[in-house]
Amino acid sequence: MSAKLVLVSHALCPYVQRAAIVLAEKNVDFERRNIDLANKPDWFLKASPLGKTPVLLVGDQAIFESAVICEYLDDTESPRLHPEDSLSRARHRSWMEFGSAVLNAIGAFYSAETELVLATKAAQLKGQFEQVELALSEGPYFMGDRFSIVDAVFGPIFRYFDVFDAIDDFGVFAETPKVRAWRKHLASRKSVEKAVGENYSELLRDFLRRKKSALSERMINPAATENC
Repeated sequence: MSAKLVLVSHALCPYVQRAAIVLAEKNVDFERRNIDLANKPDWFLKASPLGKTPVLLVGDQAIFESAVICEYLDDTESPRLHPEDSLSRARHRSWMEFGSAVLNAIGAFYSAETELVLATKAAQLKGQFEQVELALSEGPYFMGDRFSIVDAVFGPIFRYFDVFDAIDDFGVFAETPKVRAWRKHLASRKSVEKAVGENYSELLRDFLRRKKSALSERMINPAATENC
């Protein structure tokens, strides 16, 4: 690939992290350009019809949607991260989509307005990871010894829980030992670690505090939930 690559990003976006991980795994040079999604520049709105990050600028062409970006990179850059056979590749794409559903559930979890809804959303996440547990190989990655795009999808998902776990124990991974091992292994992978800035955890905490949710109340006033 000869065209200059620019990954248009937001500091907290987990979908951006997917693309950044895939780029790092393929050792591709690229520029990362962060924007303020609350004040989107005109050039970005022209490049991203949905007004979302990530966008990959390939020369003067724009590709949007993280799954499409990852697929494009896997088609054009080595090493191949998807499985070679069609059925396994389709299965991996299915679990990429499942990862997006987990991200939606995470958003509902940290936005829950009451403790009751928070507990319900935590239980939903627990159930989703129990489904993932059944699909996992013996590891260390989703498909065994080989890192794949599914791993790039779940690395940013697990990163949320590094912050959530510091707030309280929600029991999401209590019955999923394979998922716990996978999470730990992904966290130590350089591409996953470097997909965010050094101040990511601080930025996420600030974002969560401002949500005016049950979770933010636990962060601001943890003693209020001790006897709940």
